[in-house]
Amino acid sequence: MSHPHPELPSPAPLSPGALRIVPLGGLGEIGRNMTVFEYGGRLLIVDCGVLFPEAHQPGVDLILPDFTYIADRLDDIDAIVLTHAHEDHIGAVPYLLKRKDDIPLIGSKLTLALIEAKLQEHRIRPYTLQVDGGTTERLGPFECEFFAVTHSIPDALALAIRTPAGVVLHTGDFKMDQLPLDGRLTDLPGFARLGTEGVDLIMVDSTNAEVPGFIPAEREIGPVISRVFAGAKGRIIVACFASHVHRVQQIIDAAVAHRRKVALVGRSMVRNMGVAQNLGYLTVPPGVMVDPKAIDDLPEDQVVLLSTGSQGEPMSALSRMANRDHAIRITDQDTVILASSLIPGNENDVGRVINGLTRLGADVVHKSNALVHVSGHASAGELIYLYNLVKPRNVMPVHGEPRHLRANADLAKLTGIPDERIVMAEDGVVVDLADGLAQVVGSVPCGYVYVDGLSVGDVTEASLKDRRILGDEGFVSVFVVIDANTGKITGGPEVTARGSGIDDEALVAVVPRIVDVLQNAAADGTTDPHQLQQMVRRVVGKWVNETYRRRPMILPVVVSV
Repeated sequence: MSHPHPELPSPAPLSPGALRIVPLGGLGEIGRNMTVFEYGGRLLIVDCGVLFPEAHQPGVDLILPDFTYIADRLDDIDAIVLTHAHEDHIGAVPYLLKRKDDIPLIGSKLTLALIEAKLQEHRIRPYTLQVDGGTTERLGPFECEFFAVTHSIPDALALAIRTPAGVVLHTGDFKMDQLPLDGRLTDLPGFARLGTEGVDLIMVDSTNAEVPGFIPAEREIGPVISRVFAGAKGRIIVACFASHVHRVQQIIDAAVAHRRKVALVGRSMVRNMGVAQNLGYLTVPPGVMVDPKAIDDLPEDQVVLLSTGSQGEPMSALSRMANRDHAIRITDQDTVILASSLIPGNENDVGRVINGLTRLGADVVHKSNALVHVSGHASAGELIYLYNLVKPRNVMPVHGEPRHLRANADLAKLTGIPDERIVMAEDGVVVDLADGLAQVVGSVPCGYVYVDGLSVGDVTEASLKDRRILGDEGFVSVFVVIDANTGKITGGPEVTARGSGIDDEALVAVVPRIVDVLQNAAADGTTDPHQLQQMVRRVVGKWVNETYRRRPMILPVVVSV
């Protein structure tokens, strides 16, 4: 996938006094958030996250932003600002710091602690600068003022970026919960003050732009979880994001109230909650936490398992439980709570897990049948409120799929922002802010970079196409030995199939066709193995399609001796 406007040319050099904005991820998708700001030859990066693969990307572990645009300008980067510690905002930081490990990381206390724990696994010790709402820092030519915002993880930040080109307000991920569990409100007075001073461009979280009204308060979930706990007969298994400290706190509070012990399952959950507890963001009374190995020694009505896997990830503990491929065997006494939202694209995977758990007899509680999750993103009513509060000169919807970006743009129009002041961009589209106007000026290459095990960037779209064909249609292999001088067959052909639904015995029918094409090639003096392989591929592919109406991958091997 390249930039969404292939007809756009490469941008001209940045004019003196103008600010350039280049989104390398997060516009047109939920994840992979990364934006590069350029002024006076210097760069500031806001967020550097990952995107998680979907079913049509088999074998891929993570998807990174495309660093090509900045690859030869790493020395120009003054800092990476991290708005909060969700994976779609920090997950790609290790891969960028492997290219240059002394780029400063700027973020709040919890954000930096979680990224430092992640970087420790990559053996990177970063340079960090801690900030919080109300802090202002000069980062090269960029003066950054930070604002506290409420989100589904503590310590989230928005930031205003001031340069001579104007003021840009980047909201990060935010909502306007007026009763947050930690008492840390979104800094609406700060936004209003900034609006009074003048905001030239606002970049706004679009995730819930299609959702009317206001998001319910986080604290409304606690009583619902407590009622589920009260009615549970046996074990309670809760799946949520490994970074959702507030949700974990609510689960722990309910466990304490109902005299249950809590065991954390999953490396990221254990790591993140350990950091949160050490920093005081998570309060755990003594004796509540137990090792997962100890749960077999406890009565089932005293057990809570807190796990990752709320998105139906195939190898997660919850998915394996649903498939009866885990040491924890689900029974009709178990209650399973999916305390998270659905990331777009994961609906089928989550539905499969819910059905699997239900089939095994578990009572499955999720956001469709109980208020066990509220979103961390502002909905339409909150976005309209923000536009009226800040009164920006230009608007650029960010963080969302195309439909979310469009819905956010429509909300901006409702508040009086004219069409020509609303910038619709996607990954790779370059926007310049100059003379008070933000406009698209070109595009840069911006594809997906796939992580597969230890391989970064080696998997291509062609590779994924081959994997999809293998997964959907299987393959047919052909092995032939020919005489290097005459081209005549000296061994084979041996034809086998896997995953194609074709019996090996049935493949005997295609052997005469292979022999004919190779004999004709030999008569014509063709002995090049590569050419012969292409001939074999075509004849076998045509036969399979005519006979079975299938298109498996054809893998011919012609050995010349």
